[in-house]
Amino acid sequence: MERVCVLGLGYIGLPTASLLATKGFSVLGVDVDPDVVGTINRGDIHIVEPDLDILVKAAVQSGSLKASTEPAAADIFIIAVPTPFKPGHIPNLEYVDAATHALAPHLRPGNLVILESTSPVGTTERIRELVAQARPDLFTQGKPSDRDSQIFFAHCPERVLPGHILRELVGNDRIVGGVDPGSTDRARDFYRSFVSGEILSTDARTAEMCKLAENSFRDLNIAFANELSVVCDRLSINIWDLIRLANRHPRVNILQPGPGVGGHCIAVDPWFIVHSAPRETRLIRTAREVNDAKPMWVVEKVVESASGLPDPVIGCLGLSFKADIDDLRESPALWITRELLSRRVGRIMACEPNLTRSFKEFPLYDLDSVIKEADILLLLVDHKVFRKIDPVRLREKVVIDTRGIWSSTSSPLQ
Repeated sequence: MERVCVLGLGYIGLPTASLLATKGFSVLGVDVDPDVVGTINRGDIHIVEPDLDILVKAAVQSGSLKASTEPAAADIFIIAVPTPFKPGHIPNLEYVDAATHALAPHLRPGNLVILESTSPVGTTERIRELVAQARPDLFTQGKPSDRDSQIFFAHCPERVLPGHILRELVGNDRIVGGVDPGSTDRARDFYRSFVSGEILSTDARTAEMCKLAENSFRDLNIAFANELSVVCDRLSINIWDLIRLANRHPRVNILQPGPGVGGHCIAVDPWFIVHSAPRETRLIRTAREVNDAKPMWVVEKVVESASGLPDPVIGCLGLSFKADIDDLRESPALWITRELLSRRVGRIMACEPNLTRSFKEFPLYDLDSVIKEADILLLLVDHKVFRKIDPVRLREKVVIDTRGIWSSTSSPLQ
């Protein structure tokens, strides 16, 4: 039974660790948060993802999954930690560096180190250099090269959709890129043991760039939809009708606009490309700027609607970055709600059915109370529970629908 150490037990690390634990691996999950470690060791979870609670409980009860704040010796190490950016959209690799330094003392010849965190091009090579500095005994003359490293290093970016992570971890094709051919082969064999999708081999830098390119492609297409929604607002055209009609063209597939772009991937990864080649990325940068500007546009629409109402009550429906999850990372809905609170536009009643009571930043309200009391209903996330709202209850409200689920009851400007 191969031993796997997964560093980072968040939205990717925990599903990966629990899946591997049910596929015949002995897994140690590592997280710096002792509360997260304690929760998992009880067989519970700290994030919302369909069926994850069942998988974690089974893995823990079988003894195949344990959690700790410190790594230990293993055959395979998987780094699945956050890779945010600093002010100025500069990549922040401190979590990757910290994970590398933590695992380095436990490495043994023949071990495989996999970076799954979405990262700027060159990060896998950076990890190898850090290991060489910390463990020169694992390299001939202390220097890493294709010939003399006794450790394998590879990048395999995650490509899963929140809400479908467990299914896509197994079913999606995976890209594997090593710092040398041996590392690529070693990593490919590992993923073949539990992935039913195709394993596509390349080098580490191409694998890193591929994930960034995939998310930048999405960002560009969303930016077109978001910019189109602003244009339609100016021209008094219902954006949802427009997209529905335009998409009847056999070679047109316009995406749906929203209040912005959130999540750790699409809202972040294009900046990694821009940072690496600032002069050559005019289109990618512009798309990011378009999407980053959309939340403020939504705020101004609310301010405009509230200006004619005495003591307006504004119901903000949804805080997560996408439907039916609890992930708040880079969420435009959360940013918009915070901005409305700071501007004191009116009384803000936020509703997010997927968040637990541990959310303490500002009060959350149940859906019925929000619908009953709000003068303005701002739909920010298309959760299933919001889709079930009876349109009759919206007739006396000012409705600003950023997701298009109430397009027949919204103003054509929204």
